[in-house]
Amino acid sequence: MTQAARPGPVHVTGEVLATKKIGAYHHLTLVAPGVAEGFRPGNFVAISVSESHLARRSFWIHRVKPVGGYGAALELVVEAVGPGTTWLTGLVPGSRLEVTGPLGRPFALPKEPVSCVLVGEGYAAAPLFPLAERLRERDCAVTLVVAGDDEAHLLSALEARRSARAVTVVTADGSVGRRGRVADVIEEVLVKAAAEVVYAAGPVPTLHAVAAAAEAQGAWSQTALERPLTCATGLCQGCVVPIVGEAGISRTARACSDGPVLRGDRVRWAELEASR
Repeated sequence: MTQAARPGPVHVTGEVLATKKIGAYHHLTLVAPGVAEGFRPGNFVAISVSESHLARRSFWIHRVKPVGGYGAALELVVEAVGPGTTWLTGLVPGSRLEVTGPLGRPFALPKEPVSCVLVGEGYAAAPLFPLAERLRERDCAVTLVVAGDDEAHLLSALEARRSARAVTVVTADGSVGRRGRVADVIEEVLVKAAAEVVYAAGPVPTLHAVAAAAEAQGAWSQTALERPLTCATGLCQGCVVPIVGEAGISRTARACSDGPVLRGDRVRWAELEASR
């Protein structure tokens, strides 16, 4: 596997170009000079939210796309669940906001064409769509699993069918696709795809299930962890993840700077779930 270069993040004043509500999520398109140019799938941005600009929230970059007159723009997927995200989703085109990025360690790409399974749940599936594009460019066979609590919380299920050779849709309430959770289908999907590399983004229990199934299948897994971030730069040590180091010694990693993408077989999932 090859790890993409890690360009240094920039801090800029961005501008909201457009907002669109799709299901439970708001898709925000914004221009942030220098951020889009360094993007790799798995990177995220930190945005100062509310009028005070004291609180920062981290968001996956869903895609980078050209916008006439602005160059490359970012698309973020946001669910309004608290004061900060509600403020952000209420911004109108032309609003200015402070953006830092691209941040974090992105997904590593295989050197040779391999069979890849990508698993995303809820809005955390956002980074998997640009990842699928990069993998297809390398002639990798791509299978997608898109999951959510219900139809409104599925991210880009229709787009998924254009991004992958095969797609499995799972909802907890059975409103779309198969009823259940990722854990209920992942083993079957990995076997059917003859998966060699597995990528996942979503809640910790989902990542745990995917990492365990990948290990049982003999596949190499990468998991994008979403943890509460205070500084988003690694300085505050507030987003530690228990892992097993290269020498087999237990230690911690910082989700924001050592991650968010970590090897699934290195994370001490039981401890991580117990700390939630």
